[in-house]
This record gives sequence, structure tokens and C-alpha cells, in this order.
Amino acid sequence: MQSVTSDSNQQAAALKTEASAQDRVISLGGGLAAIPERLLLAHARGEVLFICGAGISRPVGLPDFRDLVVDVYGVLDASVYPILNDLPRGTCNQWEVDVSTLNDAQRAEVKRFIAGDYDVVLGMLERRLDDQTRGDSRVRRAVANRLRAGGNQPADIHHALMGLADRGGASTIVTTNFDLLLERAAKRRSSSVQTYSLGSIPRPTRQADFAGVLHIHGALDPNPDRLSELVLSDQDFGEFYLRRRVVPDFIYDAARLFHLVLVGYSASDPPMRYLLNAVAADGTRFDDLKERFTFFGTNAPDPVALEDWKGRGITPIHYDSRNGHSALRTTLERWAELSAINGRRNRVDAEMRRIVKAPRQSAAEEDRDLFDHLIRRSNTSERVRLSALASDAKADLGWLDSIVGIGAERERERRS
Repeated sequence: MQSVTSDSNQQAAALKTEASAQDRVISLGGGLAAIPERLLLAHARGEVLFICGAGISRPVGLPDFRDLVVDVYGVLDASVYPILNDLPRGTCNQWEVDVSTLNDAQRAEVKRFIAGDYDVVLGMLERRLDDQTRGDSRVRRAVANRLRAGGNQPADIHHALMGLADRGGASTIVTTNFDLLLERAAKRRSSSVQTYSLGSIPRPTRQADFAGVLHIHGALDPNPDRLSELVLSDQDFGEFYLRRRVVPDFIYDAARLFHLVLVGYSASDPPMRYLLNAVAADGTRFDDLKERFTFFGTNAPDPVALEDWKGRGITPIHYDSRNGHSALRTTLERWAELSAINGRRNRVDAEMRRIVKAPRQSAAEEDRDLFDHLIRRSNTSERVRLSALASDAKADLGWLDSIVGIGAERERERRS
């Protein structure tokens, strides 16, 4: 009887440890997003794939989908433009504007814009002005000209994301953006990456040949004289998501192999709506899809918005969006800097020395969590090296005991 009780206690302790590990979050610095440790550990194993939206390119003067539509109307329709331009963000179907000066087609476009159906709006405008929805239309030329007029130098967030895109021998990142700023960031890192677009995108695999910047909605051709095939209108989305199934098949395969991490999207973005539907449709039928995450910023806590993401099958990672989303940029920079794959060892060592200056019992909780994470993600030789570093830094027994405990935990996991 005593043996059975002892076994039960051990099982309960093991389950408790497993649950706490599943819920553990790591802050990489004061005021930064708290990232689930399971995601950080997956990244250290090369099992994370970032998908980037328009938000990452706004710091260099490029528009999001909503502002792109407004800018296109500014070039092509002087009657509708001031109405759209004056609409505040966050309007909904109940919002009323004076459209008495517009014809019925223009009124329908304004109605769709207020509903946030920006892909539909571009399709309607293209059919009205050009009587076509593909090829070299005025709408597509206006889009290309607007994107080329934006900044052509990558922002800090592009550099951080290209650092995180390294899976260990291959750098892979997905984007719905048309710009080539991620490629330029890679060149700044002295690493050239291939550009793939739409049908040329390689099939997801964990092998090294699955690499490059993958533009699933098309890429702007560097040569302005050439036509760029871009997923812009509702008919484009129907073509590549429903008829050809190029994008959903890619996303589904990727979601089985990698934890997808969304950066630079809001839940209402048309591209996000299509992406989420592509994954959710298969997620209800198959249980081998990996957990998906999104970085989600607000000025104040918004539990409803968090539940909205969860209801879509995405785990939200919240950050404070004030100061131009600086917390997101810094979080990604710190993650890249401390990356187990290609991070800067001197930064990791500096963090360890800084943390162990205080006794473990009196150290900040986020410092204890970060210390344990840096040990937990390490292989045996790296743990030995960090143990020696902590000892040389006169770390107290609390820190050293933690290293021993984590090593024993890893050994139990290996044997089980």
C-alpha cells in the first residue's frame, strides 16, 4: 500500500511539473512581452516559422491594407477618396457617411470599406474602372507605385525577424507583404536569401532546402517595367485560396511541421481572415497541427480581444503597443540576440553574470525564469559551460542547485 501511495505521489508531482512547464512564460526584459517557454524551446529546436504582415513595414512608411486602399482611391477616384480618408479606424457597419454625391457603385464600395472588406473594395474598384481584375490594371499600377514610393531600407524589426528566421542552417520566413525589405535585411546580415512568390514557393519540410523569404501573396518586382502578380482583390484570394489552393495547402503543411508565429497583423486584417480560415478548416479535422501564436498589441488590457484570438485557434502573446509598438520590436530583438541558434554568446553570458549577482531567493522572478530558461534550453556541454560561468561569477548555491535540478529533469525526460 505504501508503494502504491508513493508511486501516486510521484505521478502527481510529475503531472504538476508538466503542467507548470506548459504554462511557464519568460520575459526577456522589463516591459517586454512574456513569451510562452514552450515557444522559445520550440524555436531553439528550429521548429518555429514566422509569418509577417503589413505591420512590420509601417515603420518605413509603407501602408497597411486599409491605408493602401485609401491611397489608391487618392490616385484614381477623387470623389470617394475624401470620404474614405475622413473615416476613423474601427468603424463598423452602423457607421453613416454622406454619400449623396456618389453613384451606386461608389456607394457600394464605401459600404464595403466601412465593413473592412478591403480586398472586396479593390476588386469592385478594379472592375468599375478597368473591367478586369488581373493583369496591368490601373488599380494594380497604383498599388505598385504606392509601394515603391515607401521606404526601401529595412527597419529594426526586419533585422530582428531575419535573425529569428534562422532554423540552424536555413533561414525561412513567410510574409503576406509585397515589399522586399526582409531580403534587404538579410543582406545586411551578410546572408543572401532567395525570394519565392506564389506558385514558386517550395513545399514545407524541415530540410535545409526549405529556405528563403516566401511571399505567399506575391512580391513586387524590383523592375517597375515588369508586371507583379499580387493577391489584392477578392477574386485573387478566391483564385489562390479556393480554386488553386496554393496558399491553404502551403499553410496547412507548414502548420504540421512548425509552430506558426504571426507578427504585424490585427485580427480583422483580410489576409489574416483567409490565413486563419485556411488553418482552422483542417484544424477541426486533424490533431497533428502544432500550436499557433500571434504577437498582439493594445494600449490597455483587452480580455475580449485576447479571447477573440483564442477562439480562432491562435495563442495570443500580448504586448504594450504604445510608443509605436516599441515593446514588440525590442522583444524580437532580444529574442534574436539571445537565440540558442545564432544568438550572441557574449550577450547570453552577460545576462547570466548580471542575474547571479543577487542571491536567487532575492532575485526578481523574471530573472529567475530567464536564468532557468537559458539552462533548460541548453545541451549538456552548454550547461556545463554556463555552470562554470555562474560559479566563476560567485553565484550562490540557489543558482547552482537550480542548474543541477534542471539537468536531472532533462535526464528524466530523456529516459522517459
